[in-house]
Amino acid sequence: MTAGQHQRQALWLAALRAPGLTPAHLRRALQACGDLTAVLHASPGQLTALGLPPTVLAGLRAPDARRLAADQAWLAQPGAGLITLDDADYPAALRELSDAPTALWLLGRRELLSEPQLAIVGSRHPTHDGRDVARAFAAALSRVGLVITSGLARGIDAAAHEGALAAGGDTLAVLGGGLDSIYPASHRDLGERIAASGLLVSEYPPGTPPRRGHFPARNRLISALGLGVLVVEAALRSGSLITARLAAEQGREVFAIPGSIHNPMARGCHSLIRDGARLVETCEDILMGLQPALGDLLAPGPAVATPTERLPAPEQGLGVTDPDYLKLLSAMEFSPQSVDVLAARAGLTPESVSSMLLILELQGAVEAWPGGRFSAHRGAP
Repeated sequence: MTAGQHQRQALWLAALRAPGLTPAHLRRALQACGDLTAVLHASPGQLTALGLPPTVLAGLRAPDARRLAADQAWLAQPGAGLITLDDADYPAALRELSDAPTALWLLGRRELLSEPQLAIVGSRHPTHDGRDVARAFAAALSRVGLVITSGLARGIDAAAHEGALAAGGDTLAVLGGGLDSIYPASHRDLGERIAASGLLVSEYPPGTPPRRGHFPARNRLISALGLGVLVVEAALRSGSLITARLAAEQGREVFAIPGSIHNPMARGCHSLIRDGARLVETCEDILMGLQPALGDLLAPGPAVATPTERLPAPEQGLGVTDPDYLKLLSAMEFSPQSVDVLAARAGLTPESVSSMLLILELQGAVEAWPGGRFSAHRGAP
């Protein structure tokens, strides 16, 4: 880094940490003055006219030395970076936002921000098949060159990241806190894997804890960065539907995977489809929808099977208390599954599962299907 680049970085770090200088203030100041250097040399009267508190100028001219050194040390680690509104490679898709981040903190491969992306989002509590479908779509779509973007949350987000990584593809995670503190903590290993081969992104500086209000704000970046958003599973009241709505408002394509009418995790997707989202059964459905934006950049990928769903808590009301039976019931889907699949999901032997299924069928908790397959009891439509 040259002396000039170091000085510019220090000025930006001071601005991002200046007391009272909100992102909205900083955007307004940059629009009025042109760049941060001009803001630094603005008179108190000019700053007041821009609605900036008097403390802002002091924070810019005399930043907290300890905080500045800590930020510079963080940025000095391999893969770390900062991209600001006046950088040439700031994502054009984000620059169009009325509340565009003034800066993005990065960890990983910066160039992925400019690659074609597809966001994959969904429930934090998906069915087994929902996770499998998210992984399969992410893997297949990453193989044809799309960067898979999501939010590192539990459930569908994590499955999408994992699918892309397993396929050797690229994935990008947008976080709701500083990049020095992966949330949820259980995804620290996944976050490190993404940073090693993909990219972690946040508009919040290191040291910022994840807060409830950060996640809706993060969703606008997930939707804006992608050419489209694929919703795999979502309840009717879901942050994933907010992301889909933002995507539609931003002019992005919205895709949704349908599911069983008995699955509450499919209702959000059905609502999106009723409202005009593209119904998705295979990767080709997505690639065709993205064709106007992609042109000939990507080749069609392999088809992916239609998802199936798991019955939420089928043991309720059946008086089932045995731990092994509860494991088996939690592994049941609305779609028929083989004994071997159910045994693997429940962590039980096929022999024990076979005898348990017979008892559960007599109790009306499961349905038997041709080919030795079983599903959770669907009930009346």
